[in-house]
Amino acid sequence: MQNFVILYMFSYFIHAIYKETTVNVVIGTPIYRQGAYVIDKFLSNQKQIQQNYPSSKLVMATSESNFVRDLESHLYSWKLRGDVLHYTVMKPYYARSNIWDTACGREVIREYTLSQTEARYLLFLDADMIFETSVIEILEKEIQGYDVVFSGYPLRSCGVGLAGAGCAMFTRDILEKVQFRCHEFKNGDVIFEDNLLEVDLFRLGSQVKKGFLLSIQHYISPTEIRYITPKPVGILRRMANCAFVRYILIRVSLIIQFNIPWKLKFLFNSFRGAVEKRSNTDQI
Repeated sequence: MQNFVILYMFSYFIHAIYKETTVNVVIGTPIYRQGAYVIDKFLSNQKQIQQNYPSSKLVMATSESNFVRDLESHLYSWKLRGDVLHYTVMKPYYARSNIWDTACGREVIREYTLSQTEARYLLFLDADMIFETSVIEILEKEIQGYDVVFSGYPLRSCGVGLAGAGCAMFTRDILEKVQFRCHEFKNGDVIFEDNLLEVDLFRLGSQVKKGFLLSIQHYISPTEIRYITPKPVGILRRMANCAFVRYILIRVSLIIQFNIPWKLKFLFNSFRGAVEKRSNTDQI
């Protein structure tokens, strides 16, 4: 009887340790010092997210070696479960865009998730945004039957983006089939990492869901914030974000060395903003 009790207590202890260390969702965040202007707001938000979903883990990745210890201190002071990864940016000699930093950061987080955890999902959340604290529960529900779920958010320039990796959840299966990379032409134009991801997902026949699924605050600066709340996706936006249409546009962009989807998005958002501004003026 005594041996049984000891065995039971040992089994309970091992189960408790396993439960505490099991990671179901990795939250991945590429970050650099200049862009970390709301780091305390972001980590406060992450603390709430982690309390709501204890089997999650925050993994931040930076290419700045002198920023690693600061980030580790931030994790410790906020009592967050997480890791800080350091990586080297690999890019062509002529590359000037900082998109390489982001693409390499996302890729090192993808590799970490597959090699260092058994997480079912990787959720990318950018460090200049604040999310609903139930973001994991919302997207975990939305991703059922899909490989990737994108939740749209306000862009820095104007309007909103529907297929950006700043708020996107990936299943482990699809992570094993894709890589995060970008492309910069010698003329200076770039194809973003989420653009090339769309091409790969289309080629793989992946099931992708896009929508405005949760409330997000995007800090354009330490004091300027843009908001978005859950809402339906309009017909024009659905057409513009059709997987086949996006695939063709991005493929043509690679041929002519000009990012057509990004320029069209900018024009669409500018036109929409002008129409809304005129409508508001007419009502006054």
